[in-house]
Amino acid sequence: MYNTNPAGNRNYSTESALIIFFGAVALLVHLLTNGRYGYFRDELYYIACGRHLALGYVDQPPLSILLLRLSQALLGDSLFAIRLLPALAGAAIVALTGIIARELGGRGWAIALACAGSLCALFNLAVGNFFSMNAFEPLFWMGCVYLFVRIINGGSPTLWLWFGALLGLSLENKHSTAFFAVGIFVALLLTPERRHFAVKWIWFGGLVAFAIALPNILWQARHHWPTYELLSNISHSNKNVALSPVQFIGQQVVFMNPGTLPLWLGGLLWLFVSREGWRYRAIGIIYLVTLAEFIVLHGKSYYLAPAYPMLFAAGGVAVERIFAARLRWIKPVFLGAIIAIGALCAPLVLPILPPDKLVAYMRAIHMEPPRTETSHTAALPQMFADQFGWEQMVGSVAHVYHHLRPEDEKRAAIFCQNYGEAGAIDFFGPKLGLPPAISGHQNYFLWGPRDWTGEVVLVLDSDDEDERELFASVEDLGQVVSSPWAMPFERRNHIFLCRDLKVSVQEFWPWIKKWL
Repeated sequence: MYNTNPAGNRNYSTESALIIFFGAVALLVHLLTNGRYGYFRDELYYIACGRHLALGYVDQPPLSILLLRLSQALLGDSLFAIRLLPALAGAAIVALTGIIARELGGRGWAIALACAGSLCALFNLAVGNFFSMNAFEPLFWMGCVYLFVRIINGGSPTLWLWFGALLGLSLENKHSTAFFAVGIFVALLLTPERRHFAVKWIWFGGLVAFAIALPNILWQARHHWPTYELLSNISHSNKNVALSPVQFIGQQVVFMNPGTLPLWLGGLLWLFVSREGWRYRAIGIIYLVTLAEFIVLHGKSYYLAPAYPMLFAAGGVAVERIFAARLRWIKPVFLGAIIAIGALCAPLVLPILPPDKLVAYMRAIHMEPPRTETSHTAALPQMFADQFGWEQMVGSVAHVYHHLRPEDEKRAAIFCQNYGEAGAIDFFGPKLGLPPAISGHQNYFLWGPRDWTGEVVLVLDSDDEDERELFASVEDLGQVVSSPWAMPFERRNHIFLCRDLKVSVQEFWPWIKKWL
């Protein structure tokens, strides 16, 4: 195997201890904070998806939903239970960053810096704190990178089979992995690693990846490619905040923690400039190609975040090498700066402070997480605002529902404008005697109108303009109860009692499809 390390004995036990230590710190941070607010909007939707297990969904592949369903079966529905897997994934990506640094030839300082960068990256802190497919994406991407580096270092070509398995699972977790895969393919073509195309194992690995991803591909085809339709709708809307290339790159600095900028940027330069790093320049090409894809296609700025641990690893090695003999004091100072700035920024992405104190804190440090969607105008960052108000909303709907006439209560459905509201009704509603929600948003559209007849429905909406066109009578039963920290558009909702749909439910349902 190719040896990138300078001569001398290595202290593998110390290196392993550092990897375990930083991973344990990451796990502890999440376990101590991830139950402080409430259920996140997407978590409520994922739980609903878990009750309708399928090989795909309008807006995601099936793997993360299956993991959540298994987690619920084993541990229950509490915040701690459903957020345990993301916490473990967050700890694992920190540890894997250190492992990649070691495989690149790094020793103690390289591993410590790499792990600290990954631990203190704001994106990693955020996604390890609640359940979403984003929590697992960095782990799959960096698992592939680790195997790739081992192959570059002379590892068995059969590692391509494991590489294919991880890539396939990553595609089953989130479709944006396809852009990462393109980056890998281009990196192979542009470096001496293209020699692997002459070996059967890389092709077998590709077949493994395709076989794992195939069930979701077939589901997409059977449902007429709903994810493509969704992405097309988004691209022709103003849902996402439009960013110039400079703004996109600037938000990378924020998402990764400004204190880590010298680390990952230095790692990128090391891969292309250093004689030692040149061997691994394919990693840098993967990053640059994936960056270019997301900029050209106007992806959200955090879509690139799973790629940064490999740059943290390269940066750790670069710092360790450059300051091996002179200015050794820079390494501990650099490590301390990363951790200090990470601690300063942590309240922006972890629920450490009460909401009112968080707002004051953001004003004091003149910093907040970047907005990625135009509708996110709450005082709190979107990831926090979407954790408030759901139980109060469901409680107010239940109060209205149980004050309907008995004959109306038996026939009434509850229609919601988005999957967060519908997921909240489905999660909190059964204990309050509510029927399942219906909605045209994302996969709720495919689940249909259930057994609703069109005679009576409670509609959550900010105004009744559409309802008056569709129903014979509409009555405003009052505004929903919410939290002052919830999204403003959720706080504006009223509950409208609508009777007698003017068309059949079958005619009405295609009209309310909302894949956006």
